[in-house]
Amino acid sequence: MSTLNMSLDDLKSQARALRQALSATGHAVSHSQSLELLARQLGHRDWNTLHALTGNAPPSPYQLGQKVKGAYLGQRFSGEIIGLREMADGARYHLTLRFDAPVDVIRFESMSNLRSQINAVVDRKGVTVEKTSDGQPHLVLDRA
Repeated sequence: MSTLNMSLDDLKSQARALRQALSATGHAVSHSQSLELLARQLGHRDWNTLHALTGNAPPSPYQLGQKVKGAYLGQRFSGEIIGLREMADGARYHLTLRFDAPVDVIRFESMSNLRSQINAVVDRKGVTVEKTSDGQPHLVLDRA
């Protein structure tokens, strides 16, 4: 799990677990030392740097490889997140979704256009700002 998707509570829990594991092998460290060790393990200069980068922001509601379900242009789908980029300090996310089965994005019976993969920008609730001509969001992810 990326540190961008971890809360401070998650990081502190990991530091406690590290401290306990080291203590069990005869290497006692203080809590502050375990925080510093964890920060370096995660590629940061020190705990203060990691703390500042993490802040108290809630973790991302999306993860690479996450299975999702929802509706795209009014058609039900299931799929996987294969691309993810946080935008606007976590208020929006650019997702690349690969559908388990192609989705027909044309509603006319005499035509079809199958999509296996899409890109979309969603909010934390999984809804796009962009709407169809009848006012429905292009993409709505089901809430778990």
